[in-house]
Amino acid sequence: MELNTLTAISPIDGRYRHQVQHLDDYFSEYALIRYRVLVEVEYFLFLNKKRFFPLDAAMKRKLHAIPEQFGLEDAQWIKNKEKETNHDVKAVEYFLKDRLGNGLGAVAEWIHFGLTSQDINNTAIPLMWKHAVEFEYLPALLNLKRQLEVLARNWRDVAMLARTHGQPASPTRLGKEIMVFIERIENQVELLIQVPFTAKFGGATGNFNAHYVAFPTKDWVRIGNEFVEGTLGLQRQQYTTQIEHYDNLAAHFDAIKRLNTILIDLSRDIWTYVSMDYFNPKTKKGEIGSSAMPHKVNPIDFENAEGNLGVANALLEHFANKLPISRLQRDLTDSTVLRNIGVPFAHTILALKSIEKGLDKLVLNEPKLKEDLDENWAVVAEAIQTVLRRENYPKPYEALKDLTRGQSGITKQSIHSFIDGLKVSAALKKELKKITPFNYTGVRF
Repeated sequence: MELNTLTAISPIDGRYRHQVQHLDDYFSEYALIRYRVLVEVEYFLFLNKKRFFPLDAAMKRKLHAIPEQFGLEDAQWIKNKEKETNHDVKAVEYFLKDRLGNGLGAVAEWIHFGLTSQDINNTAIPLMWKHAVEFEYLPALLNLKRQLEVLARNWRDVAMLARTHGQPASPTRLGKEIMVFIERIENQVELLIQVPFTAKFGGATGNFNAHYVAFPTKDWVRIGNEFVEGTLGLQRQQYTTQIEHYDNLAAHFDAIKRLNTILIDLSRDIWTYVSMDYFNPKTKKGEIGSSAMPHKVNPIDFENAEGNLGVANALLEHFANKLPISRLQRDLTDSTVLRNIGVPFAHTILALKSIEKGLDKLVLNEPKLKEDLDENWAVVAEAIQTVLRRENYPKPYEALKDLTRGQSGITKQSIHSFIDGLKVSAALKKELKKITPFNYTGVRF
């Protein structure tokens, strides 16, 4: 069958194509080829700038135009050449020589001067990864964080029964519970952005062998650093084999995996609140929640997010474990893995979109939150025994434990009856009776 969204094997290119198709600018075969072309052109122009050979203004303009105007037809030319050469990066070199024509003359041999294919791959891939993280992932994540901040403000004063071990616990505020996830996201983003985008650029086995033998008086380490850092905006690894270590790329994967785990936790919590009727998801005319049960309005956005985040994390875990390991000066296993880094990235973006969509549907059911608080007066036992401790009352914890632990039907009346029976001042009893599940919510953040 011809490939389309119905026949694609992966749902990334099938069912979910319309949501993530913009990522092909970073992770498709076309994108990888385009970034390789960009690096080759920038290196060629850099060598010209360092006065290894002359170029006239017209040729410079022509060179700049190649990556800027690069299209699918150009990528197909390179793929066809690859069938002849059986080498993808060498095909890029031949493409540039073909496009620049006879005007370059002998200068054409400065294209790919002294390089191995991994000097191109290990700069092109980090560069496209950097762009994807900075232009797609971080903005999407920060948009979600802003959405959570709005909800946290709106729900700042909404009292809610907390649950630890699934059991009623000291009340909290819904807005503060959302702030928990905001802080976790912020902390992990800070760690993520501290990890540099690194590249390998140093010849066949990382020693600038070919560069040095041709120009032994040149400081090739300094020149390499200047190109990678000054031109490409990456950080050059100083000691490498034929390939980069991938340690920092693995750190990126681990950081995104941690963020995804936080978002799984968020999705499960919101899902649980929906199941408890704390939220009533908005309905949309024409939508069906179940093929059999007409009443259903399911929290499917959070379920979709959880599923996509799980798939992403499984792949990110493998990539982070595998990529830093390569036999001796290199093997080819990294190449296959690197071609798949867009898959967990796309699943992560899908999850972020799903969570945003799900949060936008939430309608707070305050009467249900108040009902749960009113049915769980036992949670003020902690407050009462703590105040009694302050007053040096004998064994207050034990007294409240006997009243409340494992007991059902603890009400306002039973709590107040207990307070009335205490041998304390009337003023203290009045203070204790002011404590309710609705106001025993701690510090207002």
